[in-house]
Amino acid sequence: MHSMNFDFSKNHFELLGMTPAYRIDLTKLEQAYRDIQSQVHPDKFAHLNDVERRLSMQWSTQVNEAYQTLRQPLDRARYLLHLNGFELHEETNTAMSPAFLMQQMEWREAIGEARAARDVSDLEHLSGKLRADVLAQQTQLTALLDNDRNFEKAAEVVRELKFMEKLREEINYALEAVEG
Repeated sequence: MHSMNFDFSKNHFELLGMTPAYRIDLTKLEQAYRDIQSQVHPDKFAHLNDVERRLSMQWSTQVNEAYQTLRQPLDRARYLLHLNGFELHEETNTAMSPAFLMQQMEWREAIGEARAARDVSDLEHLSGKLRADVLAQQTQLTALLDNDRNFEKAAEVVRELKFMEKLREEINYALEAVEG
């Protein structure tokens, strides 16, 4: 009777055989996830006792959570900060640079105006511009997390990206409203 070795002490990166870094190979991540999931699929444990079955379920859940976290850039950055003992406290710590807050207000205004004018091309232009800004922030995160290990600054960028995520949702809602 074969028993799997469930090591629950591994972090998300170790679990999927990845080096802890912000820039990761998503294809490799996907492959590692599929390999593990095929090994720990609950059907393979139908013949095991309750304890082993429960362990395999927990293991499968943990692998799934690891995969979901690491494939999302923002979640991956948060997790890396956490691994390095840096908690974000996003609910309470909303400190942003005045320049960034000013930019946020301008974005909101532009989205509001485009929505009111029912201007699809304007909204699509804003969406493209935001996508470019997000990519620039992600490039900065790679440098901050992987090269400089500047977790203080990286945490600030993560908080800004969270705001940008909300803007993206706003643009999408506006597009749905205008095109709908």
